[in-house]
Formats: sequence, structure tokens, C-alpha cells
Amino acid sequence: MGRTLAVVGAGAAGASAAYALRSEPVDVTVFEKSGSVCGRAATRRKDDCVYEYGANYLKADDERVNRLVTEKLPADGLVDVEKPVWVFDDEGTIREGQNPAETKWSYESGITQLAKRLLDATEATTQLDTRVEALDKTSDGWEIEDGEGTSRGTFDGVLLTPPAPQTADLLGQSGWQHADRRRLREAIASVPYRTLIAGVLHYDFELSAPYYALVNDDKKHDIGWIGREECKPGHVPDGESLLLVQMAPDWSVDHYRDPPEAILDGIAEATATLLDDDRLASPDWTDHQHWRYALPDDGVDDDLIVSAADHDLYFAGDWVAGEARLHSAIRSGLEAGERVAQHL
Repeated sequence: MGRTLAVVGAGAAGASAAYALRSEPVDVTVFEKSGSVCGRAATRRKDDCVYEYGANYLKADDERVNRLVTEKLPADGLVDVEKPVWVFDDEGTIREGQNPAETKWSYESGITQLAKRLLDATEATTQLDTRVEALDKTSDGWEIEDGEGTSRGTFDGVLLTPPAPQTADLLGQSGWQHADRRRLREAIASVPYRTLIAGVLHYDFELSAPYYALVNDDKKHDIGWIGREECKPGHVPDGESLLLVQMAPDWSVDHYRDPPEAILDGIAEATATLLDDDRLASPDWTDHQHWRYALPDDGVDDDLIVSAADHDLYFAGDWVAGEARLHSAIRSGLEAGERVAQHL
């Protein structure tokens, strides 16, 4: 008889874990609090534009992940952002970056295709708009409760993939009375995160630049990253520009509760100053996103994560890998799925 697994979170890690279990006798149910998959690797659409407002692309830095997206998953619409990433400093001086030829994967229809294709390759059940609020360890397994206090079923194992602070909260609200719960919760809650505000600025003219994106390499500027979505095939109509501007953590924290109009005005003005183009202070439409738990700066002891499997409890995500990269989240999910197969 097959075993059952609840996966909390349909981001890259959760989808990758489900994928790793696709041929195993494990019945997987994925619970996702939002209405779409892929978590912080997020895509939106507006006025014929497609744009990533969280993770910008998938780096080809992990050979296993690279083979996954290029050989094992459908590759139609998979594109490489060919222009390079340049750098700038606190003074706003822009110069060439160090890795002009690095591969940067996305999809013509958006980076969320990654999780969609992973999940489409499985028989997992995905329940969107379902916020898991509590766990309870019973003699029958792990019972999952949603935000309404309704049981969503009892499972032989549970895999938690939300950002570390939210995962720690779930452990704190669990009915699991074991000494390991406190150790796990405290370790996971201690993972530091950077908060980011992302602004999206659209223009009815096309910018001319030799780079796809700029990244602040001394971590002292108010802007952390500017990406030109028009450099991604299929994302922006010809003759238009769409900038994704991710502000630095200090700026983001200071302005987190400001009104959206004030935030976007500040982002547009900072962008116009950095790129020395007054036109950029007046985009014709905008969008924005607050990421309270955007990027983890550390991880959790591997032995602690692995030992949780003795309780049919598993973890995956970039914070488990200790590296704020999309490919790290995918690798973590694949490895967590394999751990589930070994233990369940």
C-alpha cells in the first residue's frame, strides 16, 4: 500500500520534491496558500508583458538542475537571457561584470513554468488557495489544518518548504510534543532573511544598453538590482521597456509601510538617477511587490534537517541549502524527495 505525503508550499522546492517522488509509491498532496505555483519565482502579466518580479532567472550553476530543465522537462519556450549582468557601486558607477557568458534560464511565458512543468510530470494533487496553519502529530501520522481550523487530512509524512520564519511558526503551532520540535524550531527561526521591495516600471520606449541587468556589488546603494525584462524573449513587445527594480534591504525595511505611490515614486527617481535618464522618473504603468522573507543569508545544520526524517518530517528550500538561489531550492527539493522515498 502506498504512503502519503503532505507538501506545504508549491514553490520550486515543493514542486521538485513532488517530481522526485513521481515514480515512488507515495501519494503526494501539495498545499499552496496562493492562487499559483512557484513561490518567489513568480510571474505576472499586464498589457501584453510578462515579467518576473521575484527570482529573475534560473542560473545554470548546478549540473543536475541544468539537466532537469533542459533534458527531462519539456524545453519548449525555454530561453537563455543572453545579455550579461553588469555591476554598479555606491557612487552609481556602472561597469562590466565578471561572468558575461553565464547561462540564465527563463521561459517565454514566465519562470512559473518551472514549477508547473515539474508538477505536470507527477500525479500529485495540488490544492491552491489553501493556507496550512497548524500541524498535529497523532498516532496515525501528521494531521494538516487550514486557516479555518478544518482538517485537510492525515498523512504519513509532511514536507515543509515555506521560508524559514514561516516554517518555524508552523512547528510552533504543531501538536507535536517532542524534544526535537524545540531544537528544530529554534534553529529554523534563527535563519536571517533580507527583506526586499520590488518595483516594476514600464515605458513606451525601448532602452538601449549593452547589459540585461545591473547588480550593486558593494551593497551600499539604495538599489540592489535592475533587470530589463525586454531582454527575455517573449516578455515585452518590441519598442517598449520594462524594468524590474529590487531595492536594497535597508531601503526596503525603511519604506516597507510607505504608501505604494510613494514607494514607486522613490524607486522611479532612484532608477532615473542611476541610469542618468530623466525619462525613467515617469513610467506609464507600474507594479510592486513586498517580499518580507526574500533571501536567506544562512542555513540550518544538515544533521538536524536529516534527523527530522526519523519523525517523518522533512524540510526543503533555499534556506535549507543556505544559498538564496533558485537552483539551490530545486536541488534541495529533489534531495528532500529522495529522503522521503528512503524513509517512508
